[in-house]
Amino acid sequence: MRKLVLQMQMSVDGFVGADRARDWQVWGWGDHNPWDEVLKRDFNGHFESIDSILLSRKMVEEGYLDHWGNAAKKFAQDPFYAFARRIVDIQKVVPSDRLQKSRWERTIVCSGNLPREVSALKAQQGGNIAVFGGASFASALIAAGLVDEFQFYVNPAALGSGRRIFDQSGFHKLRLLGCQAYDCGIVVSRYAPMAQT
Repeated sequence: MRKLVLQMQMSVDGFVGADRARDWQVWGWGDHNPWDEVLKRDFNGHFESIDSILLSRKMVEEGYLDHWGNAAKKFAQDPFYAFARRIVDIQKVVPSDRLQKSRWERTIVCSGNLPREVSALKAQQGGNIAVFGGASFASALIAAGLVDEFQFYVNPAALGSGRRIFDQSGFHKLRLLGCQAYDCGIVVSRYAPMAQT
C-alpha cells in the first residue's frame, strides 16, 4: 500500500503559518532561495518516490500548480527544479465539493470525503503520495488518521503564535524515522504515527 507523506514547513515553536505577514520560511515560493545544495539534492531525492500529489483546493486556487509549472519551464535545465518538473508530470488529486472540474493538466477533482478518497488513492499501485496544503487541510488528514509519514521542514524562526496542525487530533505518539540538519538552518525531521494504545 502506498504511503501518504505530509510535508510541512514549520517554525521551531511548532507553527505552520504565521498570524501576520512574516518572512520566516527559508524557502518560500520565490525563485531565489538560500537552501543549501545538500538540502536541494535531498528534497529532489524524496520526490523520486512520489507519483501522486494530494493538494488542498485552496492551495491549487492560490496558484501552486501554475507557479511550479512556470518554474519547471523557466528553469528547465536547473537540477534543483527537477521536483517542479515532477509536479507537472505526475497525477494530482484535489478533494473538493466546491470545484466541479480541473483546469490543470493531469489533475483530477474528487469528492471532499477525505477518508474515502485517500483510502482509494493509497490502495492504488504506485509510489507514495505527497500532501501539500494549509493547516486546515493537514489537520483534517491527521484527525482522520490518514497520514503515514510526517516530514517537517523546521525553519530557524520562532513565531510565538500562528496556525498549528495537531490541534484537532489531540495527543499523538510519533516514531522518529530520521532527522537531518542543513547549513541553511533548516532541520528536516521525519516521523511515522505510532499505534494508539
